[in-house]
Amino acid sequence: MNGGDHVAEVFQAEGVRFVFTLAGGHIAPILVATKQRGIRVIDVRHEANAVFAADATARLSGVPGVAVVTAGPGVTNTLTAIKNAQMAQSPVVLIGGAAATALQGRGALQDIDQLALLRSTVKWQRSVRRVRNIAPTLHEAFYHARSGTPGPVFVELPIDLLYDSALVKQWYGAERGGKTLADKVVKRYLQFHVTRLFADADKIVAQTPRAAKVPMPNTGQVQNAAAKIKNAQRPLLLVGSQAMLDAANVNALAEAVTRLGIPVYLSGMARGLLGRNSVLQYRHKRREALREADVVILAGVPVDFRLDYGNHLARRAFYISANRSRADLTRNRRPNLALHADPAQFLLQLAAQFESSERWSEWKKNLHAREEARNTEIIHQSEQHTRDINPLYLCRQIADALPDNALLVADGGDFVATASYIVSPPAPLTWIDPGAFGTLGVGAGFALGAKLVRPDLEVWLLYGDGAAGFSIAEFDTFVRHKIPVIAVVGNDAGWTQIAREQIEYLHDDVATVLNYSDYNRVAAGFGAKGLRVDDSELIAETLDAARRAAADGSPVLVNAILGKSDFRKGSLSM
Repeated sequence: MNGGDHVAEVFQAEGVRFVFTLAGGHIAPILVATKQRGIRVIDVRHEANAVFAADATARLSGVPGVAVVTAGPGVTNTLTAIKNAQMAQSPVVLIGGAAATALQGRGALQDIDQLALLRSTVKWQRSVRRVRNIAPTLHEAFYHARSGTPGPVFVELPIDLLYDSALVKQWYGAERGGKTLADKVVKRYLQFHVTRLFADADKIVAQTPRAAKVPMPNTGQVQNAAAKIKNAQRPLLLVGSQAMLDAANVNALAEAVTRLGIPVYLSGMARGLLGRNSVLQYRHKRREALREADVVILAGVPVDFRLDYGNHLARRAFYISANRSRADLTRNRRPNLALHADPAQFLLQLAAQFESSERWSEWKKNLHAREEARNTEIIHQSEQHTRDINPLYLCRQIADALPDNALLVADGGDFVATASYIVSPPAPLTWIDPGAFGTLGVGAGFALGAKLVRPDLEVWLLYGDGAAGFSIAEFDTFVRHKIPVIAVVGNDAGWTQIAREQIEYLHDDVATVLNYSDYNRVAAGFGAKGLRVDDSELIAETLDAARRAAADGSPVLVNAILGKSDFRKGSLSM
């Protein structure tokens, strides 16, 4: 066995089904050994998309996602995606190749201080220096990735740990002759170094993966929260992505939220938790509801820019928060009742304190009236005439076309944010967006990982035209690996979310203008199906054609030519 075999055996033990990569000589033994053990190796066109794909698999399966990249630029290309995973609290294991141990710091190819670069973007990292430490270090990496507040970890594996000892000796010239004293000293040192690298490598004992350490709720605090909620007149529950970390038990979480009967707003990965038609879920006028509520419960929701740093929460409200992160638990606004605990476990235990959800009828009636009024406004705005296609009307048509087994990937600014008001994910874990970092370019990687983990679902990628430019080359990956995703590009020829405020306040559209590019032809050039639509009356049949193409096994991109809309004017986040 070489070092690559040890890596692949850890993958097997940890339940990894997919490894995402872009080929490189520093990591070749890992990829070969992984394939030999029946784990699917998916090679992408940019390392960032390997991490995004790994991130998506982690969110949907609960098993840390794995990306393996080559040294130097292979590692640096992952930085944005790793930071996105950190801020989204996704358990991702990044493995980076590195220069040979004896050559580091001597000008070897792609030799940089990778740990220094990644230190602020991962929760744990190591550089392995001996073959016998590969497996223990990787098991430790998986443990840290999913424990506490989950996040990305990094393990650096130098190339000389991954190949056979005989070949490594040849590289170092340890078998090379030489008559001078200096030659003999170098030879002796290299022989010692290689011996040390491989010492006891044949004595490695298989390890059982460690169970993740998850903070659990305090029973007394749960009872206090239940008492406060039962006495409330206008309680409000916000559920965020962190509550979805236990992917295997999301249906139990949905049942708990329904049993509680509290009006609820869902965000991030929690979208779709209650399906499309829950009478408890609201999507509009959240700020107004928060200011009227007398008890506010945040389950895995940080008080950040999305809640205006706490200003959306009324000061008179009793504020309850459950969060795995101690920092997020008290950031910007200290709760009246703070539970340093898994938010899903909190909601499950809280629901056990309730016998009936038939409460707060007047409060729900008021919220429902506002919800219906806003929906009526959106329908009216979607019917207004624009050049080409009204973006709101396109989103309504997408909503109508989605089957019950759809999964939505969101990658964009204005168009995707518009869609979030209209397009409802049908079930738990059927919506993926970047999270707090707001990263553009996540789309293709997320869609790739999602379709691999859930091949039974129809994966729809909602692209802004700006965002599409980051990862459209991955249509090549979709074609090569037979991944039939459906992408819809909302093409309004601009960075519209930025242009709105920039033009109004600064009276200049510099750097915000794009072309109505033929993204459909780009996808077709990679071997996918490309469709274009610029007529509202043809949207339904175009989306139906896209679904048929995907059902036949082809990835497909719909290039939808949009007119301008001021639906989201004044929505720039800071």
